[in-house]
Parts: sequence; structure tokens; C-alpha cells
Amino acid sequence: MDTNENEDFLEAPVRLLKTRGSVHSLTWAPGGKKIAFVANRGDHSFIGYLEMGKNSVNWVDPSFAKDLSPNWSPDGSQLAFVRTPAEGGSADSLTQRKRIPWSIRKAGLAAGEKSTLVWEAPNTYRGSLPTTHGGTNLHWARQDRLVFTSYHDGWPHAYSVAPTGGAALLLSPGEFMVEHLSVSADGNSIYFDANTGGEDTDKDRRHICQVSVDKADMKVLTPGKGIEWTAVSVEGGYAYIGAGAQKAPQLMLSISSTARSLTESLIPAEFPTSALVEPKQVIFKSLDGLTIHGQIFDNSNGTQKKPAIIFVHGGPPRQMLLGWHYSDYYANAYALNQYLANQGFVVLSVNYRLGIGYGYDFHNPKSAGQWGASEYLDIKAAGEWLAQQSFVDPKKIALYGGSYGGYLTALALARDSKLFVAGVDIHGVHDWAHQREIPMELLTGPHKAPDADWATSLSYRSSPISSIDTWKSPVLFIHADDDRNVPFSQSIDLINRLQKKKVSMETMVIVDDTHHWMKFSNAIKVFQATADYLKAQLTK
Repeated sequence: MDTNENEDFLEAPVRLLKTRGSVHSLTWAPGGKKIAFVANRGDHSFIGYLEMGKNSVNWVDPSFAKDLSPNWSPDGSQLAFVRTPAEGGSADSLTQRKRIPWSIRKAGLAAGEKSTLVWEAPNTYRGSLPTTHGGTNLHWARQDRLVFTSYHDGWPHAYSVAPTGGAALLLSPGEFMVEHLSVSADGNSIYFDANTGGEDTDKDRRHICQVSVDKADMKVLTPGKGIEWTAVSVEGGYAYIGAGAQKAPQLMLSISSTARSLTESLIPAEFPTSALVEPKQVIFKSLDGLTIHGQIFDNSNGTQKKPAIIFVHGGPPRQMLLGWHYSDYYANAYALNQYLANQGFVVLSVNYRLGIGYGYDFHNPKSAGQWGASEYLDIKAAGEWLAQQSFVDPKKIALYGGSYGGYLTALALARDSKLFVAGVDIHGVHDWAHQREIPMELLTGPHKAPDADWATSLSYRSSPISSIDTWKSPVLFIHADDDRNVPFSQSIDLINRLQKKKVSMETMVIVDDTHHWMKFSNAIKVFQATADYLKAQLTK
């Protein structure tokens, strides 16, 4: 078939609508004749829907609020959505945690029809809008059941509620988190992955679970030592992604409780499965007594003292696992940790506070980030824990991380160069004042927040730039110059400061790429440079 024949099968796209702001969360109604969406206007957002063949947008109860997550009823006659307050107004405090109230509402399709309240989250910190994967995960599963996730009991759990309102039914009780929720084809149950199961170490894994939408009969479908996620309903069973400590992610199909890989034949024969180590769960205390989980990679028998490397993940609302990760960014990091272990290093991946998987209070700690950097206590504790292990050379402990992990890497090198002898800082934050800009009216003038001066000082003291004088260890900086998450200027500024102090450093700029390495070749380049630098520094 020649090029012209191919083109006969292509249809030019047609613009359905034009509206202000950014449009996302497109959702087709049953039958495919209508499509709902969110129009984000910055400090507020609207739910709209469009009927095919018509040019006008129908707005669903527009309000002075942020409306999110439109979901059609199974019969297509109503829309459910999440409502949160619009942004703006004076701040009572810049440093105190803020509640983000939210509710589930529904509306019919008649012009001008007002929405009605279905369920409202408790007005508590834990009842705030969830910030775990998928947010509220709102789905209209069955005509008589809406399902969603909420954090209000201290864990991100699955709930269901009748569209007519009433109390929400907890579907997944227990001390674990729910992620990647989907509805079965018949609407009678939901699939999700959770860090729970029959193993003591399952807190650091994911397994596929299923529960009915109207009763708490949850069961773990994929127990064991694997990592499984994103299950979706198929005829006769479900499909999902499955991995393990040594098994790279594969597309799996489970029919009648029998699972098989659909993609195993695609794994290259030269893939070094046998060379991969099985990371072990470690649990230690932070400097203030908080329990911290980590995974340690080591291919030796523990009889020799080896150099060690701490991996600090980004996010920070992430959790590293005892196997391949469900995020491509952290799957790449997992591969690098395996490679470093294969090269003779002990590698410790740390799940520091601010991360997910260990409950609301761990995810939302006091005095963290720009308001005190309490999470650094966990990174320093990890270094001290390694230094005490018989199989680690305490004089050769380095660390690396990207984004928020780059921030904590820089903070470690700045504050504790005696403990951390080298590091690789990949697109890290170095000056909170220029990363999360506070509106000027909250810092000065009649609307100045009461703790504005304290916030400015605390933000500086929580930044690596405040500890330049004690930074002695060598470092490699890596940053892409089209980074939209952490400005390239964050690294420019810190590099200029360290050059004046004559700190030993190397740099790598990735030209015309972003925070997430849009080109896989750039990801390979970054991880190879990271490994080469750490090997050079730790094998002197």
C-alpha cells in the first residue's frame, strides 16, 4: 500500500469547541453523543458538556468554585462531579496546613438546572481533597452507586454512596492505601491496587484487589511477592500490569483466576533478569523517632564493607517499592539502583515522610518542605543507619535524586558533607522563595499574612542555599533547560554560589528537554552520567 492509499484512511481532526483556559478530563456519555469536560480558568473551573453536531457548550451549574472530575450516570441523563472552593482571598497563615474542603454533587442536563449535594467530606485536615493518585477517583459505577476515594479516616480508602445522598459506605477498611481505581464492566464491583496482602512486607508493594460497590467484601486477587497495578475489566476477568523484583513490567491477563503474560515474548533475550537482586525491606527510626521504610539493594553476602548510595525519590508524594515501579520515571530509577548494586554498591532507597503509603500523618507531616524541611531528618538518619552496618564503608556514602530528591540531595551535601561524601543533584530545588512564589500582597501591604516575615525566613533556612558555607562534598548537577517543573535557574543560581566557594563540581545540561526526559535517549544519558560519577567518587 503506498503513501496515498494510507492517507485515505486518515480523517482530519475537527475542532469541537473553543473556550478560555485549559480543557481536560474529557468524558464521553454512554452512546457517544455527548462529551463532558473541565474548563480550568486558573482560580476557578467549570464543568461543561457538548452535544455532537451542536456548537454551543452547556455549562453545568457554574459557580464561584473549582469543579472537577465529571462522570456520567450509566443512563447518560446526569453528571456527577467534585466541587472545591475557588482560590483567592487573604491568608490567615502561610506556614500552617490548609484544609481543602470538597463535595460530590450531581446535576441533570436541563439548562440552568442547579446541582444537588450527594456527599460532603468531613471538614477536617484528613477530610481535605485527596492528593494521592487519581485524587477522588470518582466513578458513577451503577445507576444507584457512586464510588470514590477519600482520606478522611487517615488512609486513602474506597467508598460508595447512593446518588440520592446519605452516608458513604467504606469498602476497603484497613491500614493501606487505594490507587488506580476502575469499575468492572457490569458496574457491580471495582478494581484497585493497594499496598496490602498476606506478606509482612506488602506495605511496600501493590496488589490488585476487588470489592463490590455496595458491600465491603474486598479480596486481594494477586497476593505474593509481585507488584501489580492498574487492573481493568475484560470479558471473563481482568487485565493489569504485573512486575516483580526481577521481572520487568508486563501486560497480564487473568481469566477464571488464571493469569498469564501477554507480552513476555517481547522481553529481549539479553535482558539481565538473573543479574537483578531482590531488594530487601528495611525499617529504621528517623532522628525524631518516626518509623521509616526503605529498600536495600546488595548483591553480596554481607561479608565485606562496600561503598553505599542512597536514592532519594522525587514528588514527594511517591512510594518506592520492592520491585519495578508503576511510574516510568521510577522504573528507570529502579533499573539504575539495580545497575549500581551490580557494580558493587549497596543502594538504599528511602521512603521519607511526605511520601504516600503510610497514612495521612506521614504524608502530611509538620514542618516539612519549605516550612522546616523535617523530611531531611529521614535522609540523614538513612545515612547514619548505613554507616552503622557491618557491610558498609562508613567513609564512602553518597546519594542521588531527581526533582524533590535533588532538593534533598543538595540539602544533605550542604548540611552534612562529613556524612555524605558526594552526590548527584538532578533538576533539584535549591531556593524555595523562587520555586513557590508567594503573592506579594501576602508578604506586604494591608493583606500581609501575620506570619509573612517568619515564612520568608523559614523558607530560606529550609533551602540548600542557606547552608553553602558548610558544603564541602563534590557534586554533579544535571538539568534540562526547558524544565517546566523546576526552573533551570534553580541550578544556575546554586552553581554560581558554589563556584565562589570553590566546591568541586561537574555539570550536565540536557538541551531542549523537560523535567520528565521526553527523549528516552536523554534518560539513558542522565542515568549513565549519574552512575559514572558515583563510581568515580566512591572508588577513589
